[in-house]
Amino acid sequence: MRAVITVIGKDMVGILAKVSTVCADKGVNVLEVTQSILQEMFAMIMMVDISKCTVPFNELSEELTKLGEDMNLRIHVMHEDIFNSMHRI
Repeated sequence: MRAVITVIGKDMVGILAKVSTVCADKGVNVLEVTQSILQEMFAMIMMVDISKCTVPFNELSEELTKLGEDMNLRIHVMHEDIFNSMHRI
């Protein structure tokens, strides 16, 4: 099972490191990352494997949302099934 994590906000040092640390602490494997700096805005999309996640999906999502709030970022976690359903024609 996979999930998509998106991060958007003002660029600062440590965003990727902090998001990755939460993932690692919960047994979530980062499969792919793409990120860009658009003027002073940071944008990142991560594809992660949640099959060995040590906490329920909603707990992972809540922890990353809280991290985003603490860092003044918008972090959203979406299960791959939901992502695929939203983008199916």
